[in-house]
Amino acid sequence: MKQVVHAACPHDCPDACGVLITVEGGRATKIQGDPRHPVTRGFLCAKVAKYLDRVYSPDRVLYPMRRIAAKGRAAERSFAPHGQPGACPELVEGAAVPTQAWQRITWEEALDEIAQRLRKIIAEFGSEAILPYSYGGTLGALNGASMDRRFFTRLGASELERTICSSAGEAGLESVMGVKLGTEPEQFVNSRYIIAWASNIHGNNVHLWPFIAEARRKGAKLVVIDPYRTRTAACADWYLPINPGTDAALALAMMHVIIGEGLHDADYVSRYTLGFDELREKVKAYPPERAARWTGIAAEDICRLAREYATIRPAVIRVNYGVQRSEGGGMATRAISMLPCITGSLKDPGGGIHLSTSGAFDLNKHSLRRPDLRPQGAKTPRVVNMVELGKALNTLSDPPLKALLVYSSNPAAVCPNHNEVVRGLGRPDLFTVVHEQFLTDTTDYADIVLPATTFFEHKDLQAAYGHYYLQISDQAIEPLGECRSNVELFRGLAARMGFNDECFNESVDEMIDGALVSNSPWLQGITRKRLQSESQVRLNFAPPTESASKPADGAPGPFLPFARGNFQTPSGKAELYSEAMKSLGLDPVAEFTPPSESRYGSDKATFPLELLARKADNFLNSTFSNLPSIQQMEDTDLLEMHSADARSRGIVDGAPVRVYNHRGEIFLKARVDGAVQPGVVSARLNWAKLSPGFRNINVLTSEKLSDLGNSATFYSVLVEVESTTSIP
Repeated sequence: MKQVVHAACPHDCPDACGVLITVEGGRATKIQGDPRHPVTRGFLCAKVAKYLDRVYSPDRVLYPMRRIAAKGRAAERSFAPHGQPGACPELVEGAAVPTQAWQRITWEEALDEIAQRLRKIIAEFGSEAILPYSYGGTLGALNGASMDRRFFTRLGASELERTICSSAGEAGLESVMGVKLGTEPEQFVNSRYIIAWASNIHGNNVHLWPFIAEARRKGAKLVVIDPYRTRTAACADWYLPINPGTDAALALAMMHVIIGEGLHDADYVSRYTLGFDELREKVKAYPPERAARWTGIAAEDICRLAREYATIRPAVIRVNYGVQRSEGGGMATRAISMLPCITGSLKDPGGGIHLSTSGAFDLNKHSLRRPDLRPQGAKTPRVVNMVELGKALNTLSDPPLKALLVYSSNPAAVCPNHNEVVRGLGRPDLFTVVHEQFLTDTTDYADIVLPATTFFEHKDLQAAYGHYYLQISDQAIEPLGECRSNVELFRGLAARMGFNDECFNESVDEMIDGALVSNSPWLQGITRKRLQSESQVRLNFAPPTESASKPADGAPGPFLPFARGNFQTPSGKAELYSEAMKSLGLDPVAEFTPPSESRYGSDKATFPLELLARKADNFLNSTFSNLPSIQQMEDTDLLEMHSADARSRGIVDGAPVRVYNHRGEIFLKARVDGAVQPGVVSARLNWAKLSPGFRNINVLTSEKLSDLGNSATFYSVLVEVESTTSIP
C-alpha cells in the first residue's frame, strides 16, 4: 500500500522544509517538497533531494558496536565506503564495519556497559567528570533538546555551553533588539534594495532565493557583501568583497554617512531608539576613508552603499552567521543590526533585517528539558564550552573529564584546533559513546557506537530560524536495523541508571503536547491535533500594524514586530547604547577592533594570509560529506587563492600546496580562481578521514572565543602557504 507522509527537514538550515515522503510496503520510495508550505513551496535543496541515498546507504550504522581495537584512525583505516576496499558489510547485514575495530553487541549489552561505566566514574570522580556533546545534527524540538537534557540534569553531569555556530551573532542582535526576530521571507518580494551580508543564500538558504528573484523582476537591487565570491555573489547586481572580520567597520562607516547626511529616520529614531546621540558621536570616528583601509572597500563605494540603502525603500538586510565567526563577530552583528533602526526600515513590509526568526517559537522549554530534575541540594554543575573541547579533554581537572557522550554532532570534524581535539579523544582513559548514523571521524575514537535514526524514522516537532511556520514531522518508516532516536536512547539510559522520574516515561505525543503549552500569544490555539491536520501552521501574530493593511485575499498580513517599537530590551527600545554591553567591558555603543589573528595582527609577518575555513556548499557542516551522490556535487581538498598570492609563492593552479600555522598543517590542491581577494585563502570543511593525511581544515583554526556569545572564531585564522611536491 502506498501512503504519503508529511515530515519536516530537521537539519541545521533556516528553511526547515515541508517534506512529503512516499512509502510503499514499509519502504520510503520518494521524497519531495510539500507544495503547501508557504515558504519552501514544494522544492528541496540538492542535498535533501537525495535523502533516500542517506537513509538507505549501505554504510548506515544499524546495530550497537563495541570497540575491540585501539582508538584512532590507524585502527579505522580499514573503513571505506560500501563496496570499496576495506568495507566489511557482512558483519552487520549491509552496514560497513571495519573488522579490526568493532564487535556487534545488543542494545541491552550496550546500555548495561554504559551505565556500569558511568556509575564507576561517578563513584571515583563525581558526576561532573561526564560531559554531553551535541549540537545541530537535528533541530527537532524533541530530538534536539529534551530527553537528553533531562537525563544529564538528573545525572548531575557537566553542562555543555552550545555556542559553536551562532551565539555571537545572536548576542549582537539581541543587544540591540532584545529578541531573535526578522523579516519574513515572504516580505522580500516587496523589497527594493536587498543586502546579502555574509549570506550565501544560494548555498544555505535556497528557499529565500525565489522571493528575491521575484523582487528583482520588480526592479529590486541585490548587493552582496562577502570576503568570498559565493554563488550568491556571482548573481549579485553589485558585489563588494570585504576583508575578513572588518564588517563592524563597514557598518559604522555607513552610519557615519547616513547620520552625517541626515538620511536617518528622525521620527522613528526619537520614538523607538535609545542612545542615538551617543551613536552620532561614535560614528564620527569612522569616516569612509578610514573604514576603507580596514575593509578593502573603496570610500566612494561605502558612501554609495550607505546612500542607496538609506534612500531606496523598502531596504532589507539578510545577514547570516558568517559575519560573526570572527573575534569581533558579536560587535559586528550589533553594528549591522543598528542600520535598520536608524533608517526606520523596520516599519516597512519588505524592510528590516533577517538573521534569525527562532525567537518567535517560544515553546515550553521547561516541559521539554525539565531543569527541575537536578537533585535537591546538588550544586550547579560546571559549564564546558563546546568550542574549547580540545582544552577541556586535555587540561580540565577537579575532576578531569572521564566520559563523553556524543550525539547530533561530529566534534572530531567540526571542532576548532582539531589536533588537540583528537589528542584528547584518543585518551585510553576516556570512555566515549557516540550515537550516530554513520562511522564518522568521531566514531574513530568511540568505545561504544550506537545506531541513530534519521528524521524518516521518528516523530518530532519542528520550529525554524528562517520563517514563522511550526510543523509536525511524522515518522514515515520503522527504524532501520536497531536504530533508536535521541529520545529513545536517553529514555533507555535513564532506565538503566535507575531514574524513576515519571518524565522519562512520557510518550513522544505527550512531550509535543507539553512543548505547546506556552504563555506566548503567538502559540495560542496551536495544538498537536491542528498541526497533524494542517501540516504547517503560521504563528499567531497580532493584526498588521497601521503601516500595513491586511491583503484583500484574506492571507495573513505582514509581521512587523518593530514597526512601532516593542523591542524586547530592558528599555523597550532599540538600544544603540547598551548598559549590558558596558557591564561586559565592551563599548556600550559599538566599535571596530581588528582581529588579533588577521592581517592587522602581530603574526602577519610569519603567517600573512587570512584563511576562510568555510563550510562546503553541498554538505551541511560535516553532514552529507560521506555520501557518494553528494560528494559528486562538491569539489573537495582545494585551497582557493588569489593569483597575486599564488604567483609570489611560485604556485600554479592545480599544484599541491602545504597550508600551515603554529597549530598544524594540511595538504591541499591550489585553485587560483578569483574567488578571494589578495591576502585571503579559502578551504572547505570535510571529514578528516576523507581528507589528505586524515586531517581537515580545523587543524588550522583556534579555540579562541568571540567577543560576545563565546562563539567560535573560524574566520580569524592566519596561515602561510607553500608549494610542495605531492599531497600525502
